Amino acid sequence: MVISFFKAVFLTFVWVFFLPGLSHAASVNQELDVSGKVALQFRGFTQDALWSNQNSSDTEYSFSGELEIRWRSYDGNQRVSFIPFVRWDENDKKRSHYDLREAYWSYRSDDVKLLLGINKIFWGVAESAHLVDIINQTDLVEDTDQEDKLGQPMANLSFQKDWGLLNFYLLPYFRERSFSGEDGRFRAQIPANFDDAKYESGSKRRHLDFAFRYSHYFGEVDLGLHYFKGTSRDPRLESSFDNLNIFLKYDQIEQIGLDLQYTKDGWLWKLEALVRDGHDKSIFATVAGFEYTFYQVFEGVSDFGVLLEYQYDNRPAYEAVTTADNDVFIGSRWTSNNMQDGSVLAGVIVDKKTSETFYNIEAKTRFEDNIVLELEVRLTTQSGPDEPSYAYSQDDYIQLQINRFF
Repeated sequence: MVISFFKAVFLTFVWVFFLPGLSHAASVNQELDVSGKVALQFRGFTQDALWSNQNSSDTEYSFSGELEIRWRSYDGNQRVSFIPFVRWDENDKKRSHYDLREAYWSYRSDDVKLLLGINKIFWGVAESAHLVDIINQTDLVEDTDQEDKLGQPMANLSFQKDWGLLNFYLLPYFRERSFSGEDGRFRAQIPANFDDAKYESGSKRRHLDFAFRYSHYFGEVDLGLHYFKGTSRDPRLESSFDNLNIFLKYDQIEQIGLDLQYTKDGWLWKLEALVRDGHDKSIFATVAGFEYTFYQVFEGVSDFGVLLEYQYDNRPAYEAVTTADNDVFIGSRWTSNNMQDGSVLAGVIVDKKTSETFYNIEAKTRFEDNIVLELEVRLTTQSGPDEPSYAYSQDDYIQLQINRFF
Protein backbone atom coordinates (compact mmCIF):
# COMPACT_ATOMS: atom_id res chain seq x y z
CA MET A 1 0.00 0.00 0.00
CA VAL A 2 2.90 2.38 0.79
CA ILE A 3 4.44 1.80 -2.64
CA SER A 4 1.07 2.38 -4.31
CA PHE A 5 0.68 5.61 -2.36
CA PHE A 6 4.00 6.96 -3.61
CA LYS A 7 3.11 5.92 -7.15
CA ALA A 8 -0.09 7.95 -6.87
CA VAL A 9 1.80 10.95 -5.50
CA PHE A 10 4.36 10.70 -8.31
CA LEU A 11 1.65 10.55 -10.97
CA THR A 12 -0.06 13.54 -9.40
CA PHE A 13 3.21 15.51 -9.43
CA VAL A 14 3.91 14.67 -13.08
CA TRP A 15 0.41 15.46 -14.26
CA VAL A 16 0.18 18.72 -12.33
CA PHE A 17 3.58 20.21 -13.18
CA PHE A 18 4.87 18.49 -16.34
CA LEU A 19 1.85 17.91 -18.56
CA PRO A 20 0.60 21.54 -18.55
CA GLY A 21 3.89 22.44 -20.25
CA LEU A 22 3.38 19.67 -22.78
CA SER A 23 -0.14 20.95 -23.43
CA HIS A 24 1.20 24.47 -24.07
CA ALA A 25 3.83 23.15 -26.47
CA ALA A 26 1.25 21.07 -28.32
CA SER A 27 -1.06 24.07 -28.76
CA VAL A 28 1.43 25.51 -31.27
CA ASN A 29 0.41 22.71 -33.62
CA GLN A 30 -3.31 22.91 -34.26
CA GLU A 31 -3.49 19.19 -35.05
CA LEU A 32 -2.64 18.06 -31.51
CA ASP A 33 -4.42 18.90 -28.25
CA VAL A 34 -3.23 17.70 -24.84
CA SER A 35 -5.30 18.29 -21.71
CA GLY A 36 -6.51 16.47 -18.64
CA LYS A 37 -7.12 16.68 -14.94
CA VAL A 38 -5.93 15.41 -11.58
CA ALA A 39 -8.22 15.09 -8.59
CA LEU A 40 -8.05 14.58 -4.85
CA GLN A 41 -11.16 12.99 -3.37
CA PHE A 42 -12.27 12.80 0.29
CA ARG A 43 -15.16 10.66 1.55
CA GLY A 44 -16.70 10.76 4.98
CA PHE A 45 -19.12 8.01 6.03
CA THR A 46 -21.86 8.82 8.52
CA GLN A 47 -22.22 5.28 9.91
CA ASP A 48 -20.06 2.29 10.77
CA ALA A 49 -19.61 -0.38 8.10
CA LEU A 50 -22.34 -3.02 8.05
CA TRP A 51 -20.27 -6.10 7.17
CA SER A 52 -17.23 -7.74 8.71
CA ASN A 53 -13.80 -7.22 7.09
CA GLN A 54 -14.87 -3.87 5.66
CA ASN A 55 -12.51 -1.03 6.48
CA SER A 56 -13.62 0.50 9.79
CA SER A 57 -12.40 4.02 9.00
CA ASP A 58 -15.07 6.71 8.76
CA THR A 59 -13.00 8.60 6.19
CA GLU A 60 -11.01 7.71 3.10
CA TYR A 61 -9.21 9.55 0.34
CA SER A 62 -8.02 8.76 -3.16
CA PHE A 63 -6.13 10.31 -6.07
CA SER A 64 -7.21 10.11 -9.71
CA GLY A 65 -5.92 11.43 -13.00
CA GLU A 66 -7.09 11.51 -16.59
CA LEU A 67 -5.01 12.53 -19.59
CA GLU A 68 -6.59 13.49 -22.94
CA ILE A 69 -4.52 13.42 -26.12
CA ARG A 70 -6.48 14.25 -29.28
CA TRP A 71 -5.15 14.58 -32.80
CA ARG A 72 -6.85 15.39 -36.10
CA SER A 73 -5.52 15.65 -39.61
CA TYR A 74 -5.36 19.02 -41.37
CA ASP A 75 -8.34 18.10 -43.56
CA GLY A 76 -10.32 17.00 -40.48
CA ASN A 77 -11.07 13.54 -41.91
CA GLN A 78 -8.92 11.55 -39.48
CA ARG A 79 -8.96 11.72 -35.70
CA VAL A 80 -7.13 9.94 -32.91
CA SER A 81 -8.13 9.99 -29.25
CA PHE A 82 -6.17 8.57 -26.32
CA ILE A 83 -7.59 8.96 -22.78
CA PRO A 84 -6.08 6.87 -19.96
CA PHE A 85 -7.54 7.02 -16.46
CA VAL A 86 -6.01 5.95 -13.14
CA ARG A 87 -7.15 5.96 -9.50
CA TRP A 88 -5.40 5.05 -6.26
CA ASP A 89 -7.62 4.46 -3.22
CA GLU A 90 -6.47 4.47 0.39
CA ASN A 91 -8.58 1.51 1.57
CA ASP A 92 -10.05 -0.54 -1.25
CA LYS A 93 -7.55 -2.41 -3.47
CA LYS A 94 -10.27 -3.06 -6.05
CA ARG A 95 -10.90 0.68 -6.37
CA SER A 96 -7.24 1.28 -7.17
CA HIS A 97 -7.37 0.67 -10.90
CA TYR A 98 -6.60 2.05 -14.32
CA ASP A 99 -8.47 2.01 -17.61
CA LEU A 100 -8.33 3.25 -21.18
CA ARG A 101 -11.51 5.32 -21.51
CA GLU A 102 -10.71 6.04 -25.17
CA ALA A 103 -8.00 4.84 -27.57
CA TYR A 104 -9.29 4.97 -31.13
CA TRP A 105 -8.69 6.07 -34.70
CA SER A 106 -11.57 7.36 -36.84
CA TYR A 107 -12.00 8.36 -40.45
CA ARG A 108 -14.84 10.42 -41.91
CA SER A 109 -15.67 10.87 -45.58
CA ASP A 110 -18.78 12.86 -46.45
CA ASP A 111 -21.63 11.06 -44.67
CA VAL A 112 -19.70 7.89 -43.64
CA LYS A 113 -17.57 7.46 -40.52
CA LEU A 114 -15.47 4.50 -39.37
CA LEU A 115 -14.08 4.21 -35.83
CA LEU A 116 -11.73 1.45 -34.63
CA GLY A 117 -10.43 1.05 -31.09
CA ILE A 118 -11.72 1.76 -27.58
CA ASN A 119 -14.49 4.31 -27.05
CA LYS A 120 -17.33 5.40 -24.79
CA ILE A 121 -20.87 5.65 -26.20
CA PHE A 122 -23.79 7.14 -24.27
CA TRP A 123 -27.46 6.59 -25.08
CA GLY A 124 -30.38 7.98 -23.10
CA VAL A 125 -32.33 11.05 -22.05
CA ALA A 126 -33.62 10.36 -18.51
CA GLU A 127 -32.01 11.76 -15.36
CA SER A 128 -32.68 9.13 -12.69
CA ALA A 129 -31.83 5.96 -14.68
CA HIS A 130 -30.17 5.26 -18.04
CA LEU A 131 -31.93 2.10 -19.15
CA VAL A 132 -30.89 2.09 -22.81
CA ASP A 133 -27.20 2.87 -22.21
CA ILE A 134 -25.85 -0.62 -22.95
CA ILE A 135 -22.65 -0.37 -25.00
CA ASN A 136 -20.15 0.31 -22.19
CA GLN A 137 -19.71 -1.57 -18.95
CA THR A 138 -20.29 0.26 -15.65
CA ASP A 139 -17.23 1.23 -13.62
CA LEU A 140 -19.01 0.71 -10.31
CA VAL A 141 -16.00 1.32 -8.07
CA GLU A 142 -15.83 4.91 -9.34
CA ASP A 143 -19.33 5.90 -8.21
CA THR A 144 -22.56 4.23 -7.19
CA ASP A 145 -24.68 6.24 -9.66
CA GLN A 146 -23.50 3.92 -12.50
CA GLU A 147 -22.66 6.85 -14.77
CA ASP A 148 -18.92 6.11 -14.95
CA LYS A 149 -18.10 3.67 -17.74
CA LEU A 150 -15.18 1.49 -18.82
CA GLY A 151 -13.76 1.87 -22.30
CA GLN A 152 -15.23 -0.62 -24.80
CA PRO A 153 -13.27 -2.15 -27.74
CA MET A 154 -15.33 -1.71 -30.89
CA ALA A 155 -15.65 -1.20 -34.60
CA ASN A 156 -18.26 1.50 -35.26
CA LEU A 157 -19.57 2.30 -38.74
CA SER A 158 -22.03 5.20 -39.06
CA PHE A 159 -23.99 6.75 -41.90
CA GLN A 160 -25.42 10.28 -41.64
CA LYS A 161 -28.35 10.83 -43.99
CA ASP A 162 -31.05 13.47 -44.28
CA TRP A 163 -33.49 10.98 -42.77
CA GLY A 164 -31.33 10.07 -39.78
CA LEU A 165 -28.12 8.65 -38.32
CA LEU A 166 -27.37 4.89 -38.53
CA ASN A 167 -24.76 3.36 -36.22
CA PHE A 168 -23.51 -0.24 -36.42
CA TYR A 169 -21.29 -1.64 -33.65
CA LEU A 170 -19.19 -4.80 -33.48
CA LEU A 171 -17.97 -5.37 -29.92
CA PRO A 172 -15.26 -8.07 -29.92
CA TYR A 173 -14.26 -8.09 -26.26
CA PHE A 174 -16.38 -7.97 -23.10
CA ARG A 175 -15.49 -5.87 -20.03
CA GLU A 176 -16.56 -7.29 -16.67
CA ARG A 177 -18.17 -4.93 -14.19
CA SER A 178 -15.93 -3.57 -11.44
CA PHE A 179 -17.00 -4.05 -7.81
CA SER A 180 -15.65 -3.03 -4.43
CA GLY A 181 -13.30 -5.44 -2.71
CA GLU A 182 -13.75 -7.23 0.58
CA ASP A 183 -12.24 -4.32 2.52
CA GLY A 184 -14.18 -1.65 0.63
CA ARG A 185 -17.56 -0.04 1.12
CA PHE A 186 -20.59 -0.61 -1.16
CA ARG A 187 -20.44 -4.39 -1.24
CA ALA A 188 -22.68 -7.35 -0.45
CA GLN A 189 -22.40 -9.33 2.78
CA ILE A 190 -20.50 -12.02 0.89
CA PRO A 191 -18.20 -10.40 -1.70
CA ALA A 192 -18.63 -11.79 -5.18
CA ASN A 193 -15.91 -14.01 -6.66
CA PHE A 194 -14.55 -11.51 -9.17
CA ASP A 195 -11.84 -13.80 -10.53
CA ASP A 196 -14.16 -16.57 -11.67
CA ALA A 197 -17.17 -15.03 -13.41
CA LYS A 198 -19.48 -17.43 -15.27
CA TYR A 199 -20.68 -16.95 -18.84
CA GLU A 200 -23.53 -18.42 -20.80
CA SER A 201 -21.42 -18.20 -23.96
CA GLY A 202 -18.51 -20.58 -24.36
CA SER A 203 -16.54 -17.71 -25.89
CA LYS A 204 -16.75 -15.89 -22.53
CA ARG A 205 -15.14 -12.45 -22.84
CA ARG A 206 -14.42 -12.93 -26.53
CA HIS A 207 -18.03 -13.29 -27.62
CA LEU A 208 -18.71 -10.96 -30.57
CA ASP A 209 -21.58 -8.65 -29.58
CA PHE A 210 -23.55 -6.59 -32.07
CA ALA A 211 -25.58 -3.39 -31.74
CA PHE A 212 -27.49 -1.10 -34.10
CA ARG A 213 -28.99 2.32 -33.44
CA TYR A 214 -31.10 4.71 -35.49
CA SER A 215 -31.45 8.30 -34.28
CA HIS A 216 -33.03 11.42 -35.74
CA TYR A 217 -35.01 14.50 -34.82
CA PHE A 218 -38.50 15.31 -36.07
CA GLY A 219 -39.18 18.95 -35.29
CA GLU A 220 -39.20 19.13 -31.49
CA VAL A 221 -38.84 15.36 -31.01
CA ASP A 222 -35.51 13.53 -30.70
CA LEU A 223 -35.81 9.78 -31.32
CA GLY A 224 -33.45 6.87 -30.74
CA LEU A 225 -34.12 3.18 -31.51
CA HIS A 226 -31.62 0.41 -30.85
CA TYR A 227 -31.11 -3.34 -31.04
CA PHE A 228 -28.45 -5.21 -29.06
CA LYS A 229 -27.46 -8.88 -29.17
CA GLY A 230 -24.67 -10.19 -26.99
CA THR A 231 -23.38 -10.45 -23.44
CA SER A 232 -25.45 -8.66 -20.81
CA ARG A 233 -23.65 -5.81 -19.05
CA ASP A 234 -25.71 -6.56 -15.91
CA PRO A 235 -24.44 -9.72 -14.13
CA ARG A 236 -26.71 -11.99 -12.15
CA LEU A 237 -25.60 -13.26 -8.74
CA GLU A 238 -25.42 -17.03 -8.25
CA SER A 239 -24.54 -18.82 -5.00
CA SER A 240 -22.46 -21.95 -4.53
CA PHE A 241 -24.10 -25.07 -3.08
CA ASP A 242 -22.85 -24.22 0.41
CA ASN A 243 -23.89 -20.54 -0.01
CA LEU A 244 -20.38 -19.49 1.05
CA ASN A 245 -19.45 -18.04 -2.33
CA ILE A 246 -21.23 -15.75 -4.77
CA PHE A 247 -20.44 -15.83 -8.47
CA LEU A 248 -21.22 -13.36 -11.22
CA LYS A 249 -23.07 -14.78 -14.22
CA TYR A 250 -23.21 -12.96 -17.58
CA ASP A 251 -26.06 -14.15 -19.81
CA GLN A 252 -26.61 -13.79 -23.53
CA ILE A 253 -29.43 -11.34 -24.25
CA GLU A 254 -31.33 -9.60 -27.02
CA GLN A 255 -32.62 -6.10 -26.33
CA ILE A 256 -34.77 -3.60 -28.19
CA GLY A 257 -34.88 -0.09 -26.78
CA LEU A 258 -36.33 3.36 -27.30
CA ASP A 259 -35.28 6.81 -26.07
CA LEU A 260 -37.49 9.80 -26.83
CA GLN A 261 -37.33 13.48 -25.90
CA TYR A 262 -39.83 16.22 -26.69
CA THR A 263 -38.68 19.84 -26.26
CA LYS A 264 -41.15 22.72 -26.03
CA ASP A 265 -40.30 26.09 -24.46
CA GLY A 266 -39.10 25.25 -20.93
CA TRP A 267 -40.38 21.66 -21.08
CA LEU A 268 -38.35 18.50 -21.65
CA TRP A 269 -40.52 15.37 -21.78
CA LYS A 270 -38.41 12.20 -21.57
CA LEU A 271 -38.95 8.48 -22.14
CA GLU A 272 -36.68 5.44 -22.11
CA ALA A 273 -38.05 1.91 -22.56
CA LEU A 274 -36.70 -1.54 -23.37
CA VAL A 275 -37.70 -5.15 -23.86
CA ARG A 276 -35.01 -7.73 -23.08
CA ASP A 277 -34.89 -11.49 -23.64
CA GLY A 278 -32.22 -13.38 -21.76
CA HIS A 279 -31.92 -15.67 -18.75
CA ASP A 280 -35.57 -16.68 -18.43
CA LYS A 281 -38.57 -14.44 -19.03
CA SER A 282 -38.74 -11.29 -21.12
CA ILE A 283 -38.16 -8.08 -19.18
CA PHE A 284 -39.92 -4.77 -19.75
CA ALA A 285 -38.53 -1.62 -18.15
CA THR A 286 -39.18 2.08 -18.57
CA VAL A 287 -38.41 5.47 -17.06
CA ALA A 288 -40.54 8.44 -18.05
CA GLY A 289 -41.05 12.00 -16.87
CA PHE A 290 -40.29 15.64 -17.47
CA GLU A 291 -38.02 18.55 -16.61
CA TYR A 292 -39.32 22.12 -16.59
CA THR A 293 -36.86 25.02 -16.44
CA PHE A 294 -37.50 28.55 -15.20
CA TYR A 295 -35.00 30.76 -17.02
CA GLN A 296 -33.23 33.77 -15.49
CA VAL A 297 -34.87 33.45 -12.10
CA PHE A 298 -34.95 36.32 -9.61
CA GLU A 299 -34.06 38.74 -12.43
CA GLY A 300 -30.61 37.17 -12.73
CA VAL A 301 -28.84 34.88 -15.18
CA SER A 302 -29.30 31.58 -13.34
CA ASP A 303 -31.86 28.90 -14.26
CA PHE A 304 -33.92 26.66 -11.99
CA GLY A 305 -35.52 23.39 -13.07
CA VAL A 306 -37.88 20.84 -11.53
CA LEU A 307 -37.78 17.15 -12.47
CA LEU A 308 -40.21 14.28 -12.06
CA GLU A 309 -39.70 10.71 -13.33
CA TYR A 310 -41.28 7.30 -12.78
CA GLN A 311 -39.23 4.09 -12.93
CA TYR A 312 -40.70 0.67 -13.67
CA ASP A 313 -39.09 -2.75 -14.16
CA ASN A 314 -40.92 -6.10 -14.08
CA ARG A 315 -37.89 -8.40 -13.83
CA PRO A 316 -38.14 -11.27 -11.29
CA ALA A 317 -35.86 -11.48 -8.27
CA TYR A 318 -33.51 -14.05 -9.85
CA GLU A 319 -32.52 -11.65 -12.66
CA ALA A 320 -29.79 -9.03 -12.39
CA VAL A 321 -30.41 -6.72 -9.44
CA THR A 322 -32.17 -3.41 -10.00
CA THR A 323 -33.53 -0.85 -7.54
CA ALA A 324 -35.52 1.04 -10.21
CA ASP A 325 -38.51 -1.31 -10.26
CA ASN A 326 -41.42 0.84 -9.02
CA ASP A 327 -39.98 4.17 -7.92
CA VAL A 328 -40.66 7.89 -8.20
CA PHE A 329 -37.88 10.45 -8.65
CA ILE A 330 -38.40 14.11 -7.68
CA GLY A 331 -35.59 16.59 -8.10
CA SER A 332 -34.43 20.10 -8.88
CA ARG A 333 -31.54 21.58 -10.84
CA TRP A 334 -29.93 25.02 -10.50
CA THR A 335 -27.29 26.41 -12.87
CA SER A 336 -25.50 29.72 -12.32
CA ASN A 337 -24.70 30.49 -16.00
CA ASN A 338 -21.74 32.65 -14.97
CA MET A 339 -17.96 32.42 -14.85
CA GLN A 340 -18.08 30.11 -11.82
CA ASP A 341 -20.14 27.57 -13.81
CA GLY A 342 -21.92 26.57 -10.61
CA SER A 343 -24.66 23.96 -10.49
CA VAL A 344 -26.67 21.96 -7.97
CA LEU A 345 -28.70 18.82 -8.67
CA ALA A 346 -30.76 17.54 -5.73
CA GLY A 347 -33.21 14.67 -5.83
CA VAL A 348 -34.96 11.91 -3.96
CA ILE A 349 -36.07 8.48 -5.19
CA VAL A 350 -38.87 6.75 -3.28
CA ASP A 351 -39.89 3.11 -3.71
CA LYS A 352 -43.69 3.14 -3.95
CA LYS A 353 -44.02 -0.33 -2.41
CA THR A 354 -41.50 -0.33 0.45
CA SER A 355 -41.01 3.44 1.04
CA GLU A 356 -37.25 2.93 0.76
CA THR A 357 -35.79 6.37 0.06
CA PHE A 358 -32.57 7.45 -1.63
CA TYR A 359 -31.34 11.06 -1.35
CA ASN A 360 -28.77 12.55 -3.70
CA ILE A 361 -27.08 15.98 -3.93
CA GLU A 362 -24.45 16.89 -6.53
CA ALA A 363 -22.94 20.37 -6.61
CA LYS A 364 -19.94 21.99 -8.26
CA THR A 365 -18.34 25.39 -8.72
CA ARG A 366 -15.24 26.74 -10.44
CA PHE A 367 -12.37 28.62 -8.81
CA GLU A 368 -10.16 30.58 -11.19
CA ASP A 369 -9.85 28.91 -14.61
CA ASN A 370 -8.63 25.43 -13.80
CA ILE A 371 -9.85 24.48 -10.30
CA VAL A 372 -13.29 22.88 -9.87
CA LEU A 373 -14.73 21.88 -6.50
CA GLU A 374 -17.38 19.11 -6.41
CA LEU A 375 -19.63 18.09 -3.52
CA GLU A 376 -21.66 14.86 -3.41
CA VAL A 377 -24.04 13.59 -0.72
CA ARG A 378 -25.76 10.19 -0.85
CA LEU A 379 -28.13 8.82 1.82
CA THR A 380 -30.42 5.78 2.02
CA THR A 381 -33.26 5.39 4.54
CA GLN A 382 -35.92 2.76 5.31
CA SER A 383 -34.04 -0.01 3.51
CA GLY A 384 -35.12 -3.43 4.76
CA PRO A 385 -33.07 -6.67 4.70
CA ASP A 386 -35.00 -7.88 1.64
CA GLU A 387 -34.17 -4.79 -0.43
CA PRO A 388 -31.31 -4.84 -3.00
CA SER A 389 -29.79 -1.70 -1.50
CA TYR A 390 -29.77 -3.01 2.09
CA ALA A 391 -26.14 -4.10 1.68
CA TYR A 392 -25.21 -0.40 1.26
CA SER A 393 -27.70 1.00 3.78
CA GLN A 394 -24.92 2.07 6.18
CA ASP A 395 -22.69 3.49 3.46
CA ASP A 396 -24.18 7.01 3.50
CA TYR A 397 -21.43 9.47 2.70
CA ILE A 398 -20.40 13.04 2.00
CA GLN A 399 -17.77 13.43 -0.71
CA LEU A 400 -15.57 16.39 -1.60
CA GLN A 401 -13.41 16.37 -4.73
CA ILE A 402 -10.90 18.98 -5.87
CA ASN A 403 -10.13 18.88 -9.61
CA ARG A 404 -7.23 20.65 -11.31
CA PHE A 405 -7.57 20.90 -15.09
CA PHE A 406 -4.73 21.62 -17.47
